[in-house]
Amino acid sequence: MQSRFGQRFLVVYSGVLTAVFAVTVLSGFVGATTKKTTLDELTVQRINVVEPDGTLRMVISNKATEPGLIIKSKEHPHPTRSSAGIIFYNDEGTENGGLTFEGKMGKDGQGESSGHLSFDEYEQDQAFVEEYGQQEGKRYSRLVFADNPHVPMSKVVEFTDSISQLPPDEKKKRMAEFIASNQYKAKPRMILARMPDESVMLGLNDSEGRPRIRMQVAPDGTPSLQMLDDKGKVIGQLPATAAR
Repeated sequence: MQSRFGQRFLVVYSGVLTAVFAVTVLSGFVGATTKKTTLDELTVQRINVVEPDGTLRMVISNKATEPGLIIKSKEHPHPTRSSAGIIFYNDEGTENGGLTFEGKMGKDGQGESSGHLSFDEYEQDQAFVEEYGQQEGKRYSRLVFADNPHVPMSKVVEFTDSISQLPPDEKKKRMAEFIASNQYKAKPRMILARMPDESVMLGLNDSEGRPRIRMQVAPDGTPSLQMLDDKGKVIGQLPATAAR
């Protein structure tokens, strides 16, 4: 009896030790995953930065793995995005800015390059933009400050989704009508730019996005200052002799 009891005790004791060992090892592994890691080099195609609850806050990606338009954690196809970069998201998992860049040799044998940094209004498009472009031997760079409509970007996405299955001509027509309604149109308020023709310009627009003051230095160095009415007609200019 004692021999059987001793054997049974050893079996149970061995099982308890195994369980304790397993728990200890697994606990150590879980704890290790929460510690900081230092690497000399990391090669990835995409990194998602999230909050503890999983809310997306930033994506760093190459061109092949770039995200679409994400609104409240739901992803939609992006109509134009096609570059590597960093996309930022607000506390609700909605896109609110980004940094993108690209560059290559064009088909015409001339270099092409672009860079774009922007910050978006809440549930809307970009309100501040800094960008650079180079194409066909011409370059431009500019800062743009814009007002956006008080309509959530989700409404724009809903509309584009609703016409996605229409024939191309009908889709184009519906989109033109949508844009013409003006309630979804961004309005640039101030633009500081180096233009492709090598002139530099500062433009100030009214609340409807209409040019009202235009300060410019032409490619040949000639300076000018224009004031315009709401129809775009010049109503004052320096030098005054150039006014029309």
